[in-house]
Amino acid sequence: MSGSQEATLAALAANVGIAVTKFVAYVFTGSSSMLAESIHSVADSGNQGLLLFGRTRAAREPTPDHPFGFGRERYFYAFLVSVVLFFGGGLFALYEGYEKVVHPHPLESWPWAVGVLVAAIVMEGLSLRTAVRNAGRLRRGRSWARYIREAKAPELPVVLLEDTAALAGLALALVGVTLALLTGNPLFDGLGSIAIGLLLIIVAVTLARETKSMIIGESAAPEIQQAIEDVLRDDAAVSGFTQLRTLHLGPEELLVAARVTVADPAGDGQVAEALRGTERRIRERVPLTTVVYLQPD
Repeated sequence: MSGSQEATLAALAANVGIAVTKFVAYVFTGSSSMLAESIHSVADSGNQGLLLFGRTRAAREPTPDHPFGFGRERYFYAFLVSVVLFFGGGLFALYEGYEKVVHPHPLESWPWAVGVLVAAIVMEGLSLRTAVRNAGRLRRGRSWARYIREAKAPELPVVLLEDTAALAGLALALVGVTLALLTGNPLFDGLGSIAIGLLLIIVAVTLARETKSMIIGESAAPEIQQAIEDVLRDDAAVSGFTQLRTLHLGPEELLVAARVTVADPAGDGQVAEALRGTERRIRERVPLTTVVYLQPD
């Protein structure tokens, strides 16, 4: 099992458990923040399901209509996650917060709310720890913001952002409920729900921006691009190259194309054989490279 799949399954298990406990707490307390957090956890559970479904769809074999395969479906389903998070989490939380501010009503059975929020923080923290552990193997010294921005596989960045937003949302809900209890003013519960909604919208927009870039098509990371250039420069069969282009067909699939000048070509057969050797060396240096087109110039 890959690290991203492990993190996604851990997040799914945590969010299903958290959603159930939050709904139970909402029934007993009537807390707006708790309802917003309940819907947030349901949306997160659906999001993990979308990510897992996207991995399954992307693993299909190429077809005549899709000769480069279906790797980008993982980006499409990650983009759907941002849409669900925006509408199913963010806007709903804003609406619930507005309703509680306009039509306030006191909390009931507050120990349920506090107990469930603390339990949810523990479960969400364990899920985030799994995602951080798996992402740490791939981060290679980069900052977390840079890793999320540059990662080509969408699952881990999505889980990291979702879990971080979930923990922050739980903290906001806990603050809102606590202030409502201490002051006797349910307005704070509504404000907590509004804060959760704004947080989820920010995360959703961030996810949408990053996944949109991958759907449109991104080049290889700079270090991968440099490795390919090094192979071409060091290859005895190539005396020069221009128009090197790379494009991710999926998180682990890369298209490489370039115009190359063959050193001392003796004939078409020798040129083709020399370029096949160059293509093989590129794949050996960059394992995720699956499609290489070298055009003799």
